[in-house]
Amino acid sequence: MTAGRKINRRAILQSGGAVALGALAAPGILRAQNGPIVLGHLTPRTGFLGPLGDYAVMGVDLAVEHINADGGINGRELQVLKEDSVNPQTASTKAERMIERDEVAAITGEISSSSTLAIGQVAERTKTLFVNTGGNSDTLRGSDCKRHMFHVETQNAMYLNGEGFYFLNNNLVDGKRWYLPTADYAFGHDLLNGAKAFLARNNGEIVGDDLVATDATDFSAIMLKIRSAQPDVVALNLAGTQITGFLKQYGEFGLDFPIGGFGFDTQSAWAAGPENFKGTWPSVWNHLIDNEESQAFTKAFVDKYGMPPENQAWSDYTALKIMAKAMTDVGGTDTAALIEYLEGGAKFDLMKNRQGYFNPSNHQLLQEVYAITALPESEVENQWDIFTTSGPVIGEDQPLEILIKDAVGGTCSFDA
Repeated sequence: MTAGRKINRRAILQSGGAVALGALAAPGILRAQNGPIVLGHLTPRTGFLGPLGDYAVMGVDLAVEHINADGGINGRELQVLKEDSVNPQTASTKAERMIERDEVAAITGEISSSSTLAIGQVAERTKTLFVNTGGNSDTLRGSDCKRHMFHVETQNAMYLNGEGFYFLNNNLVDGKRWYLPTADYAFGHDLLNGAKAFLARNNGEIVGDDLVATDATDFSAIMLKIRSAQPDVVALNLAGTQITGFLKQYGEFGLDFPIGGFGFDTQSAWAAGPENFKGTWPSVWNHLIDNEESQAFTKAFVDKYGMPPENQAWSDYTALKIMAKAMTDVGGTDTAALIEYLEGGAKFDLMKNRQGYFNPSNHQLLQEVYAITALPESEVENQWDIFTTSGPVIGEDQPLEILIKDAVGGTCSFDA
């Protein structure tokens, strides 16, 4: 980007304008003040996270529909450019192109923690707002944090603490033997480190942990090791289709040790099916949460797509709703103003009992989390309602900040 283009873009953002979708053909044409606001959205649509990416895009499309039906953002139509991020290198390239060529006002999305970091680095360099909707790594909120990156998705510490309350309350930690299969990439490594710290604090013993390639489909060697170790708990630090494949083979091997995990997406439960899905798992949101806003969103999603929303759909939908509210409240798309607003304690409706807000020290959206527990196959009535949900795992008298206690990703410094 040349110095002249930087100045031009800054002037555009300060005036609340940007470049229209037609800029794909003629990028030099500026939007009028009442033209559309264009955001970029990146998420994996292929590979082991692809099924989650499909839900993410459905959530985005529904959010755009709802925001525009409500009058847009200060009367301006919202439009979203969507791309398959595939891997960190592609995510970085496409983020840069969206910013430099398409001049999007901000970027949302992603699921892979590695790709989230790649986009965050581009956003920081170009001083563009990026709202992460799926990358969980504590490191992204710690040593790799960025001033221009915010996180709607819960971080690993929140899942660890939330699920940890369940395991502790059910006497499955103190003096118990644990086996930890772990996805071999940034998300899994981060989650494994957190799980080890959790077990060390609470007198749990690790009898096995295996790093699992993200493209692995055969888990038989691990199943045999689990059978030999005879653990009290099998806790997965896996992701995407890894979880589905593992659960199916767990049942095929006839293993019945208590199972759960410290990271989870409900799509994995649905893909495994009621005959294979077992255990208790953390949940940032699920379609069974019983409040008016949650059920209205679920109905709208079912009406549009013929199936209930997965938690990734909720995350991407929620991110756009937060962005729309922020831009409406600050009166435009100026990045500095939006950061100041998001860091300043603004509260957001999240389809939960309590409103959420961003922690100004690491830009994590603090919010309630839940636990879901598989139903016995004999009690399942349809392909979607195959688990029950808890209420919020921490009480209304407890601060949301308790959920990010003991994160292992290092210390965030926006000046680093």
